[in-house]
Amino acid sequence: MRKIQATCILLSIFFFTITSIAQNQKRVTLSGTIIEASTNQPLEYASIYAENTQDTSIVSGGMTNAKGYFSFEVPEGNYYLKIDFLGFKTLEISNVIVNGDTSIGLHKIQDDNQTLEEVTIIAERSTVDIKLDKKVYNVGQDMIVKGGTASDVLDNVPSVTVDAEGTVSLRGNESVKVLIDGKPSGLASNISEALRIIPAESIEKVEVITNPSARYEAEGGAGIINIILRKGQALGINGSVTGTVGHPDNYDLNANVNFRSEKFNLFTTSGYSDSKSEGYSINNNQYLDQLTGLPSSYIYESKDNERNRKGYNINFGLEWFLTDSFTWSNVVSTRKNKISNPSHVNYDYFDADKNFDYSRARNEDKISNRENIEYTTSFEKKFNDDGHKLNIEYTVSKDKERDNSTIKDQILNQSNFGLERTFSTEDENRNYVKADYVLPIGQNGQFEAGYLGNFSTTLNSFVLNNRVNDEWVYDSKLSNTLEYKEKINAVYAQYGSKINKFSYMLGLRFEDTNIDVNELTTQDYNNKKYNDFYPSVFLNYEFSESSSTTISYSKRVNRPRGFFLNPFSNYSSDINFFQGNPNLDPSKTDAFDLGYMKRWTGFTLSTSAYLNKTEDAFQFVKRMNGTTADGTPITVSSPINLATEYRYGFEFTANYTPFKWWKLNGNFNFFRSETKGDYTFTDSDGNKDTQNFDNTSYSWFARLSSKITLPYKIDWQMNGMYRAPQTTAQGNIKGNLSANLALSKDILKDNATVTLNVSDLFDSRKRVNDLNLPFSNSYSEMQWRGRQINLSLTYRFNQKKTEKPKYAPKAESEGADMMG
Repeated sequence: MRKIQATCILLSIFFFTITSIAQNQKRVTLSGTIIEASTNQPLEYASIYAENTQDTSIVSGGMTNAKGYFSFEVPEGNYYLKIDFLGFKTLEISNVIVNGDTSIGLHKIQDDNQTLEEVTIIAERSTVDIKLDKKVYNVGQDMIVKGGTASDVLDNVPSVTVDAEGTVSLRGNESVKVLIDGKPSGLASNISEALRIIPAESIEKVEVITNPSARYEAEGGAGIINIILRKGQALGINGSVTGTVGHPDNYDLNANVNFRSEKFNLFTTSGYSDSKSEGYSINNNQYLDQLTGLPSSYIYESKDNERNRKGYNINFGLEWFLTDSFTWSNVVSTRKNKISNPSHVNYDYFDADKNFDYSRARNEDKISNRENIEYTTSFEKKFNDDGHKLNIEYTVSKDKERDNSTIKDQILNQSNFGLERTFSTEDENRNYVKADYVLPIGQNGQFEAGYLGNFSTTLNSFVLNNRVNDEWVYDSKLSNTLEYKEKINAVYAQYGSKINKFSYMLGLRFEDTNIDVNELTTQDYNNKKYNDFYPSVFLNYEFSESSSTTISYSKRVNRPRGFFLNPFSNYSSDINFFQGNPNLDPSKTDAFDLGYMKRWTGFTLSTSAYLNKTEDAFQFVKRMNGTTADGTPITVSSPINLATEYRYGFEFTANYTPFKWWKLNGNFNFFRSETKGDYTFTDSDGNKDTQNFDNTSYSWFARLSSKITLPYKIDWQMNGMYRAPQTTAQGNIKGNLSANLALSKDILKDNATVTLNVSDLFDSRKRVNDLNLPFSNSYSEMQWRGRQINLSLTYRFNQKKTEKPKYAPKAESEGADMMG
């Protein structure tokens, strides 16, 4: 019905335009604001139908924006208005006299309780909300990620991909900044591991900002991903508890509870997890003779690993409403995980003719402990109801990681074996302070200014011991202690306004950075000081209430951290391992974006074309770096700075509701990446080698999600994802197709929901590479986790599935851009 109505409105508007031109009638503006009666929140995307009562051929209409406001042009006259939104009672207003620009003021629209009871899916928010400046992924409505982690959540977000190793990319670009509640986490030095610790049930939504304004940190060449954790908002005592069992072993229990009164709001998100995951990797190497270029030997490496993780996370907060305009908030978060990670690596050695020589086994027992505690206190002062406010926030966090392992290395069918052990520690302390001031100017203008201070110290230590003659001997060649200190001070100011259908926002950010990268073992101390201005420009034009376009520019920076810098952190394989580069410099990106968005009833389309130019771009490269004691070549993977990278592409994101019982959303991204640069390195034996990394590659990925309400109110959801092949300067990455499936059913009078989901339905989510180096070729596969089946039960108390907060919550991110 809504599709028919929308079509009629569009055709009527077209007819009205033609007839009004012919009749040369005066056109004026009809406007108003629509809110929900039960919550007093703005109602976005409500349809307004206007019919001239004297001439029924004159029909117009529009749609409300994020503030519930609508505005469209009509000829002067007497009108009948109908305001409609699915899941709410239709509001009809007769005898609206339009004589000059006219506002009908503020009107409230009532929930249609009967409709909600019959088809509860109607009142749910869309899984993906598309806005012009960002996309918002609402985790609560996604059955696919029940019982999963933050890594699973991000792998279902439009424009975002998470590969088999846990690396996060935005539009195919790994230079992305991941925030938690709008700020860096104490776990930020190893974001891949952090995302595996945070349970999906503790996440409310994810914001994807591909071209941030000057308000946001300049960090992240590809943009920002902001993970927003759940916080209680509804009045009274309410919440939900979710329990999950799965195969391979996965036992989770998570609770989200809050108690809100007129003076304060207490909330907590707590959970315990006991899980097991299995993965594997293979790396088949062909080594070439340096003189003849012919094969000299082969080594086939295979690894099976198992991860057993036990841990808890607790997030507790208090919002104290000291006055109607002043709020003091405090949040304490703590996470602790113990991980047992046994692995078995097998090496098969062959000669130049692929005749089998011998096999070697390398077994590792690894125990890891992760601890994190974070405290945030913030103040918000509202000077009036028009958005004039001041926010001040301070965060202190401590992060501790301990990895200990024992490695047994043995040639099969021989009694002798070697023993090694490693000790790896990381301690990070972070202080983060932020102040944001917002001042509305006039009817449409807004000025913003703020300060950010981000101060952190990280100490990494890696020790390798070899067992020699019944004694442990320190290996100075592969042991290291790295100290990283970072001090960032930033200020910004921006101003935006709207002139008729044109709006703009101009911003400028200044960041001063002081970084110390100290290798304490070798006493190599390096200080890097740099500062720069980071401008941003946003221009927007609204063709109508439902159609607009924007052009934006911003300058970004990407600073290397964590394992990017640490020379040694893992030694599972002694012939293929990762080595950080403490000499990495930050990269600078100029980002341009042209976007267009169009909304119809039941359909939203967002498109964008983008161009990123990055100086000193990071590039992961593999190289031969000496040999083992038995003469086996060692392959090392490290990040380096290249001269320049050009990346451009386009993407489409769409939400479509063809019927009340069927929802679709899809995302397609195509990009071209061009890198230019040479790199010269010195291996462990003192030999120098120069490699050229000039490369041009094309790739794309597509994601489609379908959600259907079946008979008996059973919800069915399926996600599909395809990553196309991509060439690199040293080889190529194979294409990959994967899918997830879920079924959900409300029970116990809709107070509970049972969900069955299968992650990686076809057990196909793998990273497959071909690598070609000057004197070796290799084929590799890697799967971090195989197929996972979870059964979850969520029970809600004093909280309906379709219930909305009973007050207007404040913004949880760093604020909504004026262009949104």
